[in-house]
Amino acid sequence: MGRSVRVDGHIPMTDDEDAPTGAGTGGVEDLPAGSVPRGTGVTVWRQIAERLEADIVSGRWRPGERLPVEADLARAFGVNRHTLRRALAALAEAGLIEATAGRGTFVKEPPLRYPIGPRTRFSEIVAAGGREPFGRFLEARVEPADAEVARELAVAEGTPVLRIESIHEADGVPISVGCAYFVAARCPDLDLVYAATGSLTRALATLGIEDYRRRETRLTARPATAREMEQLCLAPGRAVMVLERVDVEPNGRPLQWGRSAFAADRVQLVFKP
Repeated sequence: MGRSVRVDGHIPMTDDEDAPTGAGTGGVEDLPAGSVPRGTGVTVWRQIAERLEADIVSGRWRPGERLPVEADLARAFGVNRHTLRRALAALAEAGLIEATAGRGTFVKEPPLRYPIGPRTRFSEIVAAGGREPFGRFLEARVEPADAEVARELAVAEGTPVLRIESIHEADGVPISVGCAYFVAARCPDLDLVYAATGSLTRALATLGIEDYRRRETRLTARPATAREMEQLCLAPGRAVMVLERVDVEPNGRPLQWGRSAFAADRVQLVFKP
């Protein structure tokens, strides 16, 4: 029914061995010096983990910075990649680093502080935290409202609604993925403008909708699905926080209802009155 638009966002699929290196971003010149001594009573992988941790704590590698690729690190320490990976796994378990498919291994940044209040805008929140926000459009279609969507948007079942799927990122790191529903007649071509701008706030402003307020937020937690793990670059077993929201225009009319899955360890949701 109606228009259907899709833009395939790039979902990283390659191993971090192919990630480029460069100065200040985990390049070869940033490699730790010297192989790891044997026979010290401390396992080799543990020594590697301790040396990398010391480099992170000292600021040699800063939050958000990419480490050298596994092959270079293994050569620098004089070990095989199995041993190197065990050291990296220990650092990941300690919450110091995070590996994302196709991008590499990064020093983990502190969770993004994400206030939930009457006026909640992803781009403003991320920018206030000193990071670069971006909404990556995935797909949109016009479809008849089912019972749940109709109830949330206060329209009759079968009313044409615009469904937009997107991923939201901070400094290129995926933070959330989800979908939002709008009454199609109220928001014509919203999907096209959003796909072009990467900002829902700016896209709505082009339609004359300059202001809207959060009426209700609901939060649950669960394990990430296979698709969410792929889209958010999550390791198996990771959790997501599922946030449902209802935003209304100044006259109280529902503007959008949506459901998003947030990478649980990348955000700190802060609820404000």
